[in-house]
Amino acid sequence: MGNKSNRQWNRWVSTTLLLAGVSVAGMANGAETLNFAHVYETSEPYHEWALWAADEIEKRTDGRYQIKVHPASSLGKEADINEGLSLGTVDLIYTGNQFAGRSYGPIGIAGAPYMFRDFDHWRAYADSELFQEIAQGYEDATGNVPLAMNYYGKRHTTSNKPINKPEDMQGLKIRVPNAPMYMMFPEAVGANPTPIAFAEVYLALQQGVVDAQENPLPTIKAKAFYEVQDYINLTGHITDSLITIAGGPLWNRLSEEDREIFRDVYMEAGERITEDILKQEEELVSWFEEQGTTVNEVETEPFREAVVPRHNGEAATWDQETYDQLQALGQ
Repeated sequence: MGNKSNRQWNRWVSTTLLLAGVSVAGMANGAETLNFAHVYETSEPYHEWALWAADEIEKRTDGRYQIKVHPASSLGKEADINEGLSLGTVDLIYTGNQFAGRSYGPIGIAGAPYMFRDFDHWRAYADSELFQEIAQGYEDATGNVPLAMNYYGKRHTTSNKPINKPEDMQGLKIRVPNAPMYMMFPEAVGANPTPIAFAEVYLALQQGVVDAQENPLPTIKAKAFYEVQDYINLTGHITDSLITIAGGPLWNRLSEEDREIFRDVYMEAGERITEDILKQEEELVSWFEEQGTTVNEVETEPFREAVVPRHNGEAATWDQETYDQLQALGQ
């Protein structure tokens, strides 16, 4: 049996044992098998590049680590996999800034609505010393280690009616992820934010449990939300990103050499994810229109004006100095 077949066999064995509740560490040809969990579909760049990273780490560590990637909430909702990092039940995850912010408030700043002026502002933050300082604070608070930032896209609002101004969202029941910062945008415009697990959103929209949801264009396609929503309203209210995070139990047993390998590989994967998402954002407006979905251009400044006064209000989990530093980036 060739090396590729061996790896496939070992990964199948690892998955089977994991689902049976058995630890698989150290069982595959002397390698330690690690679990990478996320909530995204297998068709999305996040999953594709996580698989690439798994192969790269196996090669660069001479087979000391084999990584099994578990997509589509198969190891739990986003809150669950965040908790699993510290428990050691998962080793690596993608997570939104706002979910990470539950454990260390300042890191959630990158997930706040209209926090960034545009993609270039987000990029300046992702590459900044400010982010490194915040990531270190998160590590000190949790023991878990941010490895890379991955662009997720601008979040837009889908609905069954056109949304052109904040008043059009008054009373709208909109699904949001179950993290506090996601409430800021809908609350600022008078909508009713309703947390629902990611895997349950399509059915909730189809059955009318909620009237709307918000996500980037690539996610709207991957999750087929356009099938059950008539309009994609380009509110662009969050320039969003995912953080690749290694659990403390894993990080503590890695050598310095292996830590550098993990960080390098996931940073490279993050660059490739970002490139893919930017390309998809450019192409998808016309694709959605071909499917019969109305893509509605929105004047975003009134929405921004409704939200920005809340940036340093009661919901803020960062201080004024951090906010001012972030806003100064790229100017």
